[in-house]
Amino acid sequence: MKYKLLHLCLRVMDLEKALEFYIDGLGLKVTREKDFPEDEFTLVFLSDEDENFEIELTYNYNPEKPYTIGDGYSHFAVSVENLEESREKHMEMGYECTELMGLPGEAPRYYFVTDPDGYEVEVIRA
Repeated sequence: MKYKLLHLCLRVMDLEKALEFYIDGLGLKVTREKDFPEDEFTLVFLSDEDENFEIELTYNYNPEKPYTIGDGYSHFAVSVENLEESREKHMEMGYECTELMGLPGEAPRYYFVTDPDGYEVEVIRA
């Protein structure tokens, strides 16, 4: 049996802040949006230019407190050609970023940036 990855769902507190991060910060684009006012939630799907995989942002109207990410979630990863420029951009946008890192014995080739809801994204040199 063959499986294909479709999407990753992230619950967000502030949809506009999350969209700014994923659109302006990571260069993703909205592929579709569904609003369910009777059930009080909105789904926004984003993807890269190849549209092989999507991130689903789930916004429940008027959340009372931030979601607990838990200790089982670690991160998801994206790649970029110019790692240093990407990190500088994220820092200028006010996002928390780690230093450039590498696995033991390797040159730095990735960093982590934290989105407005506390989800970590690993940015890896392509």
